[in-house]
Amino acid sequence: MLYRSKIKGLGFYVPANVVTNDDLSKRMDTNDAWIRERTGIEERRHVIKGEDTTTSMGVKASLKAIENAGIDKNDIDFIIFATLSPDYYFPGSGVLVQKELGLKTVGALDVRNQCSGFIYALSVADQYIKTGMYKNILIIGAETQSPGLDFTTRGRNVSVIFGDGAGAAIISREENPQKGILSTHLHSEGIHAEELALIAPGIANRWVTDIIAENDSTDVSYFPYMNGQHVFKNAVIRFAEVIQEGLQHNGLSKEDINMLIPHQANLRISQFIQQKFKLSDDQVFNNIMKYGNTTAASIPIALTEAFEQGRIKDGDLVVLAAFGSGFTWASAIIRW
Repeated sequence: MLYRSKIKGLGFYVPANVVTNDDLSKRMDTNDAWIRERTGIEERRHVIKGEDTTTSMGVKASLKAIENAGIDKNDIDFIIFATLSPDYYFPGSGVLVQKELGLKTVGALDVRNQCSGFIYALSVADQYIKTGMYKNILIIGAETQSPGLDFTTRGRNVSVIFGDGAGAAIISREENPQKGILSTHLHSEGIHAEELALIAPGIANRWVTDIIAENDSTDVSYFPYMNGQHVFKNAVIRFAEVIQEGLQHNGLSKEDINMLIPHQANLRISQFIQQKFKLSDDQVFNNIMKYGNTTAASIPIALTEAFEQGRIKDGDLVVLAAFGSGFTWASAIIRW
C-alpha cells in the first residue's frame, strides 16, 4: 500500500542582524540602486559570530515546525538536512540536529544540492512516507553563508546576493488521496558544475595543505564563484521546464496554479517565470527583497511566510520550483 504525504507543519528562523544595501556600499564599490536593479534585493540577514550557526538556526526553525504540526518531537522518525554550509566539513548537520533536539537515535541524512536542496529533501521524504517506512520526517533547509563571502569590490557580484537563515517542515501521512504531495521532479546537468561553485577546499582540486602552504591572499578559489549571465539563462529555461513537467505529470495546466513559490535566487528570474506562465502577483510569492538568496533555506522560508500570511488555503495547488548550483533543478506539485 502506498500512502500520500503532506506538509503538516512549517517554521523558519532568520538572524536578527539586518544588512541593507547601503550597509554593503560601505564595504565595497556598490550602491542600493545597482543591487536592486540586478537582483531585487533590498536587505538580507547575516549571522553574528557566536550567536547563530547553520545547525542552531535549523533547530530553531524545526521547533516552530514541530509546534505547528501539533506533534511531539519524539514522533519524528527521520531527519533530512539540506545545506551547502554545514557547521563541519563532516559530520553533517543532520546528526547535530538530532543531538540538539534530543531525539531518539533516528536516521539523519544530509542533502548537498544547494538551491534545489529543499525540494530534493522533500522528494526523499515523500518516498519514505509513501512506502510506509516512516510516519513523520523533519526536513530542514539552512544556510550560514555570510562568513564565507568576499565583501570586497572583487566579490560584490556574489556577495550582495546571499543571506543566512533556515526553514523547516514536518512531512507526514495524508489520509485524503486527493491531497498532499502529488509529485516531485528532479534533474541535474553536471557539465555546468563550475559555473556556480566553491572549488576549495575540495579534496580533488585543492588540498588544504596546499592552501595553507601557499597562504596566497589573491587565491579566490575558496570564495563562491558565479557566472551570473550563464546561470540566469539556464535558470529561466529550467524553471519553466520543470514546472511544466510537474503540471503535465498530474494532468494540470498553468491555470490550475494557486501559488507558485520559486527558489529566491533573483527577483528578475521570478518575474520572468511569472510572466511566462501568465500568473498574477497574487499567484507568486517572493520575499528575496528582505532576505536575499538563502539557498536551501529560501523555499521553506518563503513557503512558511506565504502560509502564515494566508496566501495558501486548503485545497490550493501549490507549486515549488528551484534551480541552482550543479546545475540541479526540481519542482514539487502539492494539493494543500
